[in-house]
Amino acid sequence: MTSPTDYETAPVELPMRVTLEPVPVEGCDVCAELDKQRSHHRLTRDGSGVTACNVEMRSHPHADGKRP
Repeated sequence: MTSPTDYETAPVELPMRVTLEPVPVEGCDVCAELDKQRSHHRLTRDGSGVTACNVEMRSHPHADGKRP
C-alpha cells in the first residue's frame, strides 16, 4: 500500500485544444445575431456563452448547405 504524500504534487498539464471559431455565413441572419451575442459574451467574460454561440453557429442549417 502506498503512503499519502505530505506535499503538493505537480499539476497535470493538458494539451491546448486550438480550434478556430466559426465565421458567420454572409447573408445569414441567424449567424449575424449569434456573432453579436458572441461578442457581448466575450466582452462580459462569459466563456460558456461564447462557446454556446459557437456551437449554435456551427450546427444550424443553411439553405445552400454551407456550414460556417
